[in-house]
Amino acid sequence: MTKASDTVLAGLDGIRADVEDYYRDLHAHPELGFAETRTSAGAADRLRSWGYEVTDGIGGTGVVGVLARDDGPTVLLRADMDALPVKEATGLPYASTATADRSGNAVPVMHACGHDVHVSCLLGFARLMAQADGAWQGTLVVLFQPSEENGDGAGAMVADGLADRIPHPDVALAQHVLPYPAGYVGVRSGAFLSAADSLRITFHGRGAHGSMPQAAVDPVVIAAMCVVRLQTVVARELAPTTPAVLTVGSIRAGASPNVIPETATLELNVRSYDDGTRDHILEAVRRIARAESDASAAPREPEFETLTKFPPTLNDPDTAERLDRAFRAQFGESAGTVDLQTASEDFSDIPRALDTPFCYWAIGGTDPDRYAEAERNGTVDRDIPVNHSPTFAPVLQPTLDTGITALTVAALTWLAPETA
Repeated sequence: MTKASDTVLAGLDGIRADVEDYYRDLHAHPELGFAETRTSAGAADRLRSWGYEVTDGIGGTGVVGVLARDDGPTVLLRADMDALPVKEATGLPYASTATADRSGNAVPVMHACGHDVHVSCLLGFARLMAQADGAWQGTLVVLFQPSEENGDGAGAMVADGLADRIPHPDVALAQHVLPYPAGYVGVRSGAFLSAADSLRITFHGRGAHGSMPQAAVDPVVIAAMCVVRLQTVVARELAPTTPAVLTVGSIRAGASPNVIPETATLELNVRSYDDGTRDHILEAVRRIARAESDASAAPREPEFETLTKFPPTLNDPDTAERLDRAFRAQFGESAGTVDLQTASEDFSDIPRALDTPFCYWAIGGTDPDRYAEAERNGTVDRDIPVNHSPTFAPVLQPTLDTGITALTVAALTWLAPETA
């Protein structure tokens, strides 16, 4: 008996050139979060031409395509569309020269995270599934999400009534290209990506002449002491086996060397993998900031502002195990268990809102020979560009074929379980 995945993927040779051309075009025309008008319109037009029922403009620029084939499970697969304000330095012939944000300001823009790979693969997969009449049954939902990089695109689609615009999915799936060898597919049960919280803390002091510190309450000192003390949260308040990161990335105060300013500002980022750890660290940050202000007799308590907030990505164990078996059967030694990642994602806001189990996996995008050489030399961290780098550029193949194949195998695990 021919497997359903063999039937669907038999069409890959016929669309490969189109997928590669589309990827190059998308890479050359990146758009920032909630400005993905060209990208979303292109996805919607293609889906309609393949027979999908399309709803666009969800949460701003989000797009959903639905294709039903008789009774069966409903599977949702998602790709994120937005790019980053990064000036590209890949030297590719199709490198981005885009320089505009949502307001038309001159900001360099680049697909430095691989979302162009995600969109291209999901569209390639959607086309193959539409062509493969009779190979599967159920309902396919393909979702193109805006503004993942800002952590608010998934929530925007949910707030805009996503649940009422699509059939309720039995499972939600997504993938991300990472700096592993191209051709590799890795899944992980439970914690995969960290939660991420970015905060701004404003400390209040009392300004004075730099020569008269006795007349001041120096917010620079308060901020500096807070930075030092914050380093003890992970090191001394969490068990050594609990993964977490706390980074102070910005400190700003004053404008003159001989003036003690009124305020000082810290911006920091916290990464964690469960709600208990997350709550502990965030409360510790607030406790320490208040205590340092009190220790200096500050005239006002510090102010706290949440800048961004990403949920942890916690794969459903049963779903992850099912996909792990399917990927190993399809990819052999090129499938495995991916490492715990400190990056963050807002995809899980969608299945959580829909009360749907989900799984998120990785595909590699680095030239395998280049990766193997760096691994032999012990220079992977130095020589292999990572996501968000201006030199991050997944190789077209086998990255795109792998991404399309992984989506196909994953979806058919539910839509054609006996023959996938």
